[in-house]
Amino acid sequence: MAAARMPYKMLAGIVPCPGGWLLVPARLAGVTVVAEDPEVLKTLLDVIEYKPRFDAAAIWAPIGFRDEPGGPFRPCDEEAKDFIGWPRKLAVHPVPSRAALRAETRAEALELEPWLTRDDFRRFRWMREAEREFQPFHQRIYFAAHPDLTFAQLNNDQPLLSSPYQQDGILERMALIRDKLPGVEEIVTRTPPPGSAQVHLLQATALVWTARRACGRAMNRLPAEPTWDSGGLRMELVR
Repeated sequence: MAAARMPYKMLAGIVPCPGGWLLVPARLAGVTVVAEDPEVLKTLLDVIEYKPRFDAAAIWAPIGFRDEPGGPFRPCDEEAKDFIGWPRKLAVHPVPSRAALRAETRAEALELEPWLTRDDFRRFRWMREAEREFQPFHQRIYFAAHPDLTFAQLNNDQPLLSSPYQQDGILERMALIRDKLPGVEEIVTRTPPPGSAQVHLLQATALVWTARRACGRAMNRLPAEPTWDSGGLRMELVR
């Protein structure tokens, strides 16, 4: 017997956080989006196995990696940096190769990718999960996104200049979510779940917007013609 169709679609905005991955689930019924309680899941596998299954999820994590060193940024990252502009382009982080991510020691990774910084190594835990867990079929549901690309789109394609770590930047982002995502804005006023902070809640809530666009296949892809990695994954960012 065929499973009954749900009267709504399940969306999610997902960002890395100290406790693992902050998830903001939401239900899309017609044009109405209603956010559910945010939660922190320990591993990316927990996110992928989340029930009920998502119809579309926007995640701030690289999907698709070069096998060998080829520079800090993939083509999609370069396009995102150009679109976001100064100073927020600094939030587009470099993406190491699979070889560097799989290196047994930090010294070996640095030998492969000399540009790696202490901040880059702090992000290895999340990138290694993405490199290990994502397979091509996951890209039917999970779309690599970036909060700054999403906020720029919410701001009528004008990149923000403020920082999400400062009060004016927090208020600017809250206002955009309130104006463009009614039914979701209450989430960003909550106390963040343990293992996350207010900035993560802002970012994940905004990515619900991108998940909604992805659900209707109305998102924009960077680059327009994606590059592919050796495992058949699209190296792209969507907004």
